[in-house]
Amino acid sequence: MDIRTVKQRFEIIGNSPMLNRALDIAVQVAPTNMSVLINGESGTGKENIPKIIHAYSARKHAPYIAVNCGAIPEGTIDSELFGHEKGSFTGATDSRKGYFEEANGGTIFLDEVAELPLQTQVRLLRVLETGEYIRVGSSKVQKTNVRVVAATNVEFSNAIRSGKFREDLYYRLNQVPVYLPPLRDRKEDIPLLFAKFTSDFAEKYKMPSLELTPEARELMVNYSWPGNIRQLKNITEQINVLEQERTISADTLRYYLPHEGFGAGGLIVAGQNSASAQNFTEREILYKVLFDMKNDLNDLKQLVSGMMQSGSEFVHDASNAELVQRVFAPENNSHFTSPVAAPAVIRLPQTSNGTGNNEQHIHVEESLSLQNSEKDLIERALKKHRNKRKYAAEELGISERTLYRKIKEYNLAK
Repeated sequence: MDIRTVKQRFEIIGNSPMLNRALDIAVQVAPTNMSVLINGESGTGKENIPKIIHAYSARKHAPYIAVNCGAIPEGTIDSELFGHEKGSFTGATDSRKGYFEEANGGTIFLDEVAELPLQTQVRLLRVLETGEYIRVGSSKVQKTNVRVVAATNVEFSNAIRSGKFREDLYYRLNQVPVYLPPLRDRKEDIPLLFAKFTSDFAEKYKMPSLELTPEARELMVNYSWPGNIRQLKNITEQINVLEQERTISADTLRYYLPHEGFGAGGLIVAGQNSASAQNFTEREILYKVLFDMKNDLNDLKQLVSGMMQSGSEFVHDASNAELVQRVFAPENNSHFTSPVAAPAVIRLPQTSNGTGNNEQHIHVEESLSLQNSEKDLIERALKKHRNKRKYAAEELGISERTLYRKIKEYNLAK
């Protein structure tokens, strides 16, 4: 079977080798009865693979049922999958067939299969191994002939290790693994997908298609797209509806790209796993600043305490210059990784303990107001970049819209 024919039939856009490999495996395994496990991040289009497998199998004229396991409450999942008898639980006014009975002879797609409760996993394993199941509230064993295709965005090794998923069920589901790559690993497909989406939305909303400037195209290709194809489609629709100008610049595009796809300092995160990428939200940046400040103050406490215990005087020299610089003169730190809202005040009062020895205590007053730190950060960024908000927002790692809102909130407009 030609992969191009499969793409045309199921409207799959892209030519990346990893995508082609996934489609090729789906077509090859379709004529068999082997179970297939599709792995990939949310929004990568995993739902297309079971449709392809079903369409090119001998079961294509039998039912195809897709079930989102994560959307069904734990108390009713067994009834949904395997059916129930009348009176088996409160509200069971009639007998009901389950999905495995309805899909007999066909294909059932279990999306988010890792969300299944352990009790349901035992029932599913029995169906996969023997084709047998029992309705809830019944003792009669029934048979079904169903092809199971499952999908997940969960790392199974962790789920198995933590006891949330049965290892024997995993190997039974994973007879043939299929991996769908995230969009950041399919850079060459991003412009093709954007062109397809903007064409569709232009037709839907009766308006001209969008065009990207070279800079906007580069920004779009190198953005990490944590929401993958679904996110790209949603953002393309937003731009089509909200922007009057049909040629989109990089600055305009940046308004629509959530901060989750950027790294610290506004740098684009590409080619990394989203779980390990160093993405910072606005709130996380502020917390990091406060924790850094707290650590600096603790270090300073230890330094002064050590000198007091040894009886030596505090000398500001090269050995402690960096620490003092960070704590007392943050305005000179061009990276402003550890600014403080107000300078720390160190008091060293001497008290008598009645034996003639003077014991010195260190008390540090710290200003840890989140609001003050946030305002201070914004003021420093604006000052550093001469009130150029675009660059200040990039330095802070937030969007320009968020910066505008904060400037208004703190009355910082010049």
